Amino acid sequence: MISKDSQTDRATGASVVTKLAEVDLVDGVVIALVSKQGSKKGINNLNMNLPKIAGSTLPIPTLTMNLSLQKLRIRKFVWALWIVSMCASCSNSGATGDAAGGTAGDGNTVKIVSSLPLTGSGSAQNQTVVNGIKQALAETNSTVCNGKLKIDYQSLDDATAASGKWDPAQETGNANKAVADKDVVAYIGTFNSGAAKLSIPILNQANLVMISPANTYPGLTKAVKGSTAPNEPNVYYPNGKRNFSRVVATDDLQGRLAANWAQSLGVKKVYILDDQELYGKGLADIFDQDAKKTGIQVLGHEGIDPKAADYKALMTKIKALGPDMIYFGGITQNNAGQLIKDMRSVGMTNDKVKFMGPDGIFEQSFIDAGGPAASGAYATFLGLPPNQLAGAGQKWYKSYKSTYKSEPEPYASYGYEAAEVAINGINKVCKNDRDAIRAAVMNTKDIKGLTGTFSFDKNGDTTLPLGSGNEVKNGKWGFTKNLKV
Repeated sequence: MISKDSQTDRATGASVVTKLAEVDLVDGVVIALVSKQGSKKGINNLNMNLPKIAGSTLPIPTLTMNLSLQKLRIRKFVWALWIVSMCASCSNSGATGDAAGGTAGDGNTVKIVSSLPLTGSGSAQNQTVVNGIKQALAETNSTVCNGKLKIDYQSLDDATAASGKWDPAQETGNANKAVADKDVVAYIGTFNSGAAKLSIPILNQANLVMISPANTYPGLTKAVKGSTAPNEPNVYYPNGKRNFSRVVATDDLQGRLAANWAQSLGVKKVYILDDQELYGKGLADIFDQDAKKTGIQVLGHEGIDPKAADYKALMTKIKALGPDMIYFGGITQNNAGQLIKDMRSVGMTNDKVKFMGPDGIFEQSFIDAGGPAASGAYATFLGLPPNQLAGAGQKWYKSYKSTYKSEPEPYASYGYEAAEVAINGINKVCKNDRDAIRAAVMNTKDIKGLTGTFSFDKNGDTTLPLGSGNEVKNGKWGFTKNLKV
């Protein structure tokens, strides 16, 4: 019987075992023994021969053993029927891609997994990130070390249909799944900083390196006065070693870029909203500070309910204050489309009041959600849109379009670069050694990326900060200008 200290990942069916009661093995089936007094003897063996189907440990039904041998055999028969029935539906729903549900390697194979939201409105953006990862692997024929090692890639979904965006249980389940597979040596993700906050400590304790193509919240790697918590970032690294890196710049830069751009657009008064998530609120707080430094008057700052049916009352209140702009710190999936609809519906038209957000809304799904009201919206991005890349970036862009017959979304290029970093780290170690690969990645120097040569600093942050301003025109995001501090 799995004790109350055990958890089951409902999405994948994988058991995340932290403590088991005393067990007995009957024909290979784990039976938990409970005494008449109900006492349980805990054990710490996490490598038990639990029944497995399609590579995932199945949740174990509770069996209370104050039974005769005859009843035990009946229970065993029921157990067998249950396992057979589970085979028909066991699909490892959190995994996608070529190696989903894969088996352990043969000693010459290592694995890279990614964890990104592939369900809900964020799926279009993140599928292009997955495509970027696949491009990088295809360029090496998924091999490293002069053919000595083969790389398998597995794409995991950290979103659920119920939430329509990334889900905490799904992300922690993905991280535990990666840790449990001894062949996984690199974890590409996450897209959302709030998800990274949960998975970094899990991976850290296994010395499993994590490379994010999109996390921009500063507190994951460094302390920033006024925007990060007192215990950040050390709280995310329980073993004392750094295992998290990112190929994008952080929001302490993005907040300044947005404030400076707003000022150049003639904004004098702004009202700030955020979605109350780690990324959105953190960025809104930074924008709040930097807007004041540029001389912009902040009329107010509050968090929204991302599940509200509408925001007309809120927008009516804001309109009465006479802002030149509303700044939203958050992601599309937290109702950004409804916000701008209701902003326009109460009379704050684009020619009177601007709407600006961060890279969390810099995707086609924001325009689809906002409809005509999204026209004229502004977004900052810590990078350049794919069609604005030059040199190696332009070559990659043309290859992407040729391969996938579609336009890449903004973060596709960073999926490619995150995979390049992982491949480079594995190529330096040339064996399945998580800690050595972690160290190699964290010491990344002079990678020739799509936007220029970059390294990781002591915190795991890129040394190549970039920024751009973008505007919705004719139903699409269009590049406006390079942004520099």
